[in-house]
Amino acid sequence: MKSANILKNITFNEKKPAISVLMETATSKEIRIVFVADQQMKEHQTPHPITVEMVEGNLDFGVEGKVLQLERGDILSLDGGVPHDLRAKSKCIVRLTLSLADSLQRVEDVLKL
Repeated sequence: MKSANILKNITFNEKKPAISVLMETATSKEIRIVFVADQQMKEHQTPHPITVEMVEGNLDFGVEGKVLQLERGDILSLDGGVPHDLRAKSKCIVRLTLSLADSLQRVEDVLKL
């Protein structure tokens, strides 16, 4: 058994979204991304499907020419290969579920775009 708390030990970074691994399971990586208002992750895509859960805050999630306004409690899934972007409207805590085959480095590289 593994456990983690998405709301503990949070450190916001004023320069860019802060990314941390909460845990790895047999099939996935559970990642926490925290944003301050107006931080963004520019358009990118993943090689594998992802699931995004808004734990706290509000952000705009751009996908397929639409902007979805995500708020606390919203969950969405996205197939691999679909371009998307994120922009925080407030302080946000986001849970990102990645395939175990995906890498944290790929997510961190998105912040360098």
